[in-house]
Amino acid sequence: MSVERRPSEESSPKSESVATPQVSVCESRPGRSVFLESGNADGWIATDLSVSVSEER
Repeated sequence: MSVERRPSEESSPKSESVATPQVSVCESRPGRSVFLESGNADGWIATDLSVSVSEER
């Protein structure tokens, strides 16, 4: 499951120029999520508990 940031309708040209990393989520075993940042083979985060996040503007 890939997670990507959606462009906001209210984004200004200045904020669009800021690069945001692409993050992938893998399930290494049932109930265990591993988050991987695109282009970063050395860093990862594993967790037994992850929650859905909604971004409000």
